[in-house]
Amino acid sequence: MNEMYLLAADEGSSDHNPLLPEPYDIIWSAVCIVVIGFVFFKYVIPRLTKVLDERSEKIEGGIAKAEAAQAQAQQTLQAYQQQLAEARLEAARIREDARTQGQQILAQMKADAQAEADRIVAAGHSQLEAQRQQIVTELRGELGRTAVDLAEKIIGQSVSDAAKQAASIDQFLAELDEQAGIGVGR
Repeated sequence: MNEMYLLAADEGSSDHNPLLPEPYDIIWSAVCIVVIGFVFFKYVIPRLTKVLDERSEKIEGGIAKAEAAQAQAQQTLQAYQQQLAEARLEAARIREDARTQGQQILAQMKADAQAEADRIVAAGHSQLEAQRQQIVTELRGELGRTAVDLAEKIIGQSVSDAAKQAASIDQFLAELDEQAGIGVGR
């Protein structure tokens, strides 16, 4: 056993550090890293850059489309608001026109009704005046006949002369009108 221990101690006495790899391992590792780095920079990075550029172009195109759509929507909204404002103004104008026309129609109807009422009142007055004249004429004739009959009875003779009879009736009626005018004034 001693011999083994000595052999192991001889091997341990060499200057070899167990944490450092052998030089051939370092060289082969460096060659592999250079080859992988070359392949990575030659093929992988350009493809990755191309994919990233395409994605950024798509994103920028989407943003541009969204901004265009937003601008179009804003224009459409402004056009809609303008049309709505114009429609409100038109509705207000139509309401005002309708109100004005309604007032004109109402005024015309009132004027027509007043004219019709005035016409009816005038017709009633003229009808009453005509009836009054007719009644006065009938009463004068009746009164005249009654006065002639009374005069014949009082006088005892006939007052058949038409001229005398008309003159007597007119004189009697004139006296009645004078007495009626005095009586009304009392």
